Amino acid sequence: MTAAAGGGSDGTTLSGAEREAAIARSLAGARPAPFWLDDPAYRPEALPALAGETACDLLVVGGGYSGLWTALIAKERDPYRDVVLLEAKETGWAASGRNGGFCDASLTHGFANGLARWPGEIETLERLGLANLDAIEEAVRRHGIDCDFERTGEIDLATRPHQVAELREAADEARRHGFGDRVTFLDREAVREQVDSPAFLAGVWYRRSVAMLNPARLAWGLKRACLEAGVRIHEHTPARGLRTDEAGTGASKGTANGTPNGTLNTGGSGGSSGSGHGVTVTTPHGRVRARQAALATNAFPSLLRRLRPYIVPVYDYALMTEPLTRQQRAAIGWAGRQGLADSANHFHYFRLTSDDRILWGGYDILYHYGSRIAAEYDQRPETFRKLAGHFADTFPQLADVRFSHTWGGVIDTCSRFSPFFGTAHGGRVAYAAGYTGLGVGATRFGAEVMLDLLTGEPTERTELELVRTKPLPFPPEPVRWAGIALTQWSLSRADERGGRRNLWLKAMDATGMGFDS
Repeated sequence: MTAAAGGGSDGTTLSGAEREAAIARSLAGARPAPFWLDDPAYRPEALPALAGETACDLLVVGGGYSGLWTALIAKERDPYRDVVLLEAKETGWAASGRNGGFCDASLTHGFANGLARWPGEIETLERLGLANLDAIEEAVRRHGIDCDFERTGEIDLATRPHQVAELREAADEARRHGFGDRVTFLDREAVREQVDSPAFLAGVWYRRSVAMLNPARLAWGLKRACLEAGVRIHEHTPARGLRTDEAGTGASKGTANGTPNGTLNTGGSGGSSGSGHGVTVTTPHGRVRARQAALATNAFPSLLRRLRPYIVPVYDYALMTEPLTRQQRAAIGWAGRQGLADSANHFHYFRLTSDDRILWGGYDILYHYGSRIAAEYDQRPETFRKLAGHFADTFPQLADVRFSHTWGGVIDTCSRFSPFFGTAHGGRVAYAAGYTGLGVGATRFGAEVMLDLLTGEPTERTELELVRTKPLPFPPEPVRWAGIALTQWSLSRADERGGRRNLWLKAMDATGMGFDS
């Protein structure tokens, strides 16, 4: 076992060389793989790829949370609707299986962002967000999904003096809008009674609006629920192209992987495409003709090219410790098992797992020129060393903790930090994207929105300004890369200067353009 990177086990301060050696020891032997996906006892077998041609009522493209919820809720709304889901690799392999497992009720990337952008409907958005989280909890129970769901809430932390006043104002603002019963401001003594760290100066505890869960097991459980509901899932089947089929969906029977396809449903779920016209999506070894389609590919390039300027794919990174001993748990407290996040622009998020490991992630957020996505970006040793050092600074009493897993993954972000929605191909195609790191909960709401849009009938959800408007698009390269780099530098500088934002950030704020994770 090793001394902490931030100090020795006896509380002494380490030299620079000693600190770097301690960080290296804490990471030695860590498996370069997402902890949640490294779970052979729960990981389901991959399903066969699509080979040939098939037809359906609703085609869902993407097998993360967004697509899985869309497929499942579509079958719950209409059990006779024939639903096909295509996934390029395996269900839950990307962001849905790599995130921190914070299932947040917020639909707007936090109350403050929602209030700034949609002040006239913030109470409605908060109400719908909490109802959505309740629905997730109920679905987990009803489908018997073993994903360690815990409605613990989250504490947002101040780790620098200027953040204390910011958090107090955030709590006061929530009370002014009628949410005081579920928001508690914690001073330094109170927050350290919850979780003991010398770095914590204050906190705001959102008591019921966040749940902790095992993200991969949620995705795998939703996959099972979809299959039990009759959804046809094809994995290792990337969608290559999308076009309108003006002649209709063609024959309603065919063969895919040797299995007869169902007859297209002509009931009430057809919405604006009820004329029989549909869309065709091509894959490497087949095609799907569908009456309607829902696109749920998020960070990955959309089949609708006009949506691509609205999304920037960025990489986020995390560490997982080995299970803490009873003595180590006692040293930090954390009896409430809340999710935690600090309040910096470049922030950390951290939480306990069911076996008392600590997931520690965030801080660095990496964009690669040309919106490039590649497996080689999933591991970044310099970020892992930085995160390990920050962990040691935050919890010096965990001097002997080592890390078992290191990983990264790509998420989608948009300039307003919260999802946007729409339709294409004459209302036959719906899409949702831009969840910006809070998709564990909000993707279920997005699934409901997409299905509402496909009916062509207005609902409370589709009438929201959140749904009816879009963010500003990001500029093309090389301006995109340069602008993101300047924003990252400015955010770091603001963290170092007591939260003071420079002219660049003020200009971004004024135009409604932002960059976050």
